[in-house]
Amino acid sequence: MRKRLIQIFGFLITSLGWLFVLCTMAMDFWRISQIGGQGGSFIIRVAWYWSNLWKDCFTDSTAVTNCRDFPVLWAVTPYVQGVRGLLMCGLTLGFFAVVLCFVGMDCTYIGGADKTKDKLLFSGAVFHVAGCVSDLAAYCLYINRIAKTTFAASVGPGVLRYDLGPPIFLGLVGCFLILLGAMFYAVTVCRVICPESQVVYAYGGGTYMSPRSRGRTLYTGYYKPSRLYGSYTGSGQSRSSKISKISQTTPTKNSERDAFV
Repeated sequence: MRKRLIQIFGFLITSLGWLFVLCTMAMDFWRISQIGGQGGSFIIRVAWYWSNLWKDCFTDSTAVTNCRDFPVLWAVTPYVQGVRGLLMCGLTLGFFAVVLCFVGMDCTYIGGADKTKDKLLFSGAVFHVAGCVSDLAAYCLYINRIAKTTFAASVGPGVLRYDLGPPIFLGLVGCFLILLGAMFYAVTVCRVICPESQVVYAYGGGTYMSPRSRGRTLYTGYYKPSRLYGSYTGSGQSRSSKISKISQTTPTKNSERDAFV
């Protein structure tokens, strides 16, 4: 029951994080720059320059927005094109991860045996981690591009210093949720990652098995040497005891000469 609750919680967290990253693809204000104070009035005469992955826009104090869409794919700024590609790869991996984790959870009745479902769940966790790394790389690339201009000692004429917008922070929170959910998945299938080792010792007819499990130890035999009698006692029968029993149960056959005596 506890395993199912952890898996359900992890599924909700990873799915929410994947949706956060997906929403950032279409959100505005990835970067924003505010210009005001011209003419002695900061409130009335103010303008915002902002952009996302698809367009550059300008909004004045009267809420009128003018935008310029980015050109075709092969003519986009290289870093914007890289951010798009990394996010799309991360979202694709995350989609397959959500499907695999849904099939591999214990609360679903699809996916086959328990061992197969654990492997599917572990594969989904790996896909989540790979997609999260791709998403983080995209956000870090965009942040690095903005930080170079923002913290530069001097910029050229007509170059604006932008600040980070809400989509960046939402995407980072989504990546954190994906990693957290993948950790929950890994906890529930840790036995698949590190299988239990069993050591088997055979002593005559007895066998001793010592699995490395929690609260479960199987004993099919117990070896205990005896100093007094020079043999061992246990659930397994020794050769001497077997021979003695055979000698007791086997009828003795007299010779013909003894029969006439």
